[in-house]
Amino acid sequence: MHDPTSEAERSSAPPPEADTLMRFLGADPAGRLRLAPGVAEAVGADRMERIVEATLARTGTPVTVTDSPDGLIVTGPQGSVRAWARQTPDGAEIAGLLLEGVPYEPSGRRGHLPETVTWLTYLLVLTLWNVLMIWTAADRASWCAGMAALAVFFVFAEGRGAPAQQPRLRRHTVRAAALTALLSAYRLPTLPTGHFTPALATALALLAVGVCLLAMARLHHWRTPVSQPLLFPLEGSWYVLQGGGGLLNHHAGFPEQRAAVDLVALGPQGTRTRRGHDLTAYAAYGRPVLSPCRGRVISAATTIPDQHPGEIRYQPPYGNHVFLDTGRDIIKLAHLRPGSVAVRPGDEVEPGQLLGEVGNSGNSTEPHLHLHAERDGLGLDLRFTDVRGRLYRGRRITADRPGG
Repeated sequence: MHDPTSEAERSSAPPPEADTLMRFLGADPAGRLRLAPGVAEAVGADRMERIVEATLARTGTPVTVTDSPDGLIVTGPQGSVRAWARQTPDGAEIAGLLLEGVPYEPSGRRGHLPETVTWLTYLLVLTLWNVLMIWTAADRASWCAGMAALAVFFVFAEGRGAPAQQPRLRRHTVRAAALTALLSAYRLPTLPTGHFTPALATALALLAVGVCLLAMARLHHWRTPVSQPLLFPLEGSWYVLQGGGGLLNHHAGFPEQRAAVDLVALGPQGTRTRRGHDLTAYAAYGRPVLSPCRGRVISAATTIPDQHPGEIRYQPPYGNHVFLDTGRDIIKLAHLRPGSVAVRPGDEVEPGQLLGEVGNSGNSTEPHLHLHAERDGLGLDLRFTDVRGRLYRGRRITADRPGG
């Protein structure tokens, strides 16, 4: 007979790697070497032991390992830290390990991040209010002040907000409000001229500043380009979700990622082809990722599970990935689908060779491709043979393949 209670209990049971990690942390140094020989070989036995000792000093002993929406949580009498572990198929050893270097503070998240409370919702409310003020303007100067304020909203909404990632209904509602405001121009011949007011001066100044800031962010570059132009690693049409200067790119604060881009595909529901939160609803998920250059694979991972959309469990930040060494630069492609990576460390690859597929592993809330180039720990401006111009947030891209 079907037993839903026991099924629920099984679904909430901690993953098997939690027990393996607890045994690892509770062992002595020799025992840890036996339980994680691959980790010790990859990072060095001494370094692994230093990381473990620092973690146990932070948590105290003994420790327990539990599961949470934020990932595995290592808890001791002095505190908690997040962890990620991957065990061998037989469950006898740890094949991959990551321990966070800061104390864990529960986020309180449960389930998907709310979509209704977004910047676009706030923008819609402000836009509707602004439209009302425009339609009830007492003179032409007030009408111009209202239109200038509305233009400020749209400069930041279209330039900084990446509206194409939102479902069409939301985008069209905001644009319909703007059109409604423009229709109020029929009242202008009947309105008095009015006076140049502080409100009009402020709106015009904000509009000028907004246009300048957006232009500077879109044209921003670090003056350190990749050594050779790359092949754009994706086929078809794509949308830049992160890219450009600091105003448009959350990577800008990280030296090695400062010129990175995040690329998503678009469908009828923004970045989704249909309603729903499963990964296959996203237009980018499973799309092939090609090598952007000739180089040697220096790191590759393919076994890290995808994140659930809207959630981030603690994992290696890049998730499944391929890192390429061109001889001068390091090219990193990240957040690939588990099981899709087609190359191994040491492989030599050619431009256009299949590397894997777009996924949602690592620090990712929805399927996308993260791409950046670096040299000596500093991010490099990306250049492509088949895409002209800079890649900034909100730009749509279709690679110009020869013969395509």
